[in-house]
Amino acid sequence: MRKQFIDTGEIVTTHGVRGEVRVYPWSDTPDFLCGFDSFYLDAKGARRMEVERARVHKNVVVVKFKGIDTIEEAEKLRGKTLYIDRDDCELEDGEYFIQDLIGLRVLDADTGACYGEISDVSQTGANDVYHIRGEGGRERLIPAIKEVVVSTDPDAGEMRIRPLEGLFDED
Repeated sequence: MRKQFIDTGEIVTTHGVRGEVRVYPWSDTPDFLCGFDSFYLDAKGARRMEVERARVHKNVVVVKFKGIDTIEEAEKLRGKTLYIDRDDCELEDGEYFIQDLIGLRVLDADTGACYGEISDVSQTGANDVYHIRGEGGRERLIPAIKEVVVSTDPDAGEMRIRPLEGLFDED
């Protein structure tokens, strides 16, 4: 089951003396976090923090929350994980949150054979790489490209692939 509130970054320190914090983003780009009006300090969405302003600064996002006006108040947020509400985010067609991919069964698009489950996703720059852990713990890597990934259905819990020649050949 997909989580409603998605962990998206960590407050790593304060910024200045007027209550701003630096957030290390866990997204493809820091810009992604600048589009939200609020974040949550828990995975259940109970502690909502309204954003007054947000901007990218180097590799972090500097966020000013409403009601957090001093460095002392901001310091209390250090180390906290920020969450976003899934409903506040629109992904492009074919884009998924990594946490929605972890645990998907990976099946051969032609034969239905199960290769294992996605255990991790590496972001390489050119394309993502899916780590598939099969029976016996063997890990295989597949590129997340349209020539390999035929379909992805997180609601059904599966991904169908057509491996490139030699990708799954035994040693």
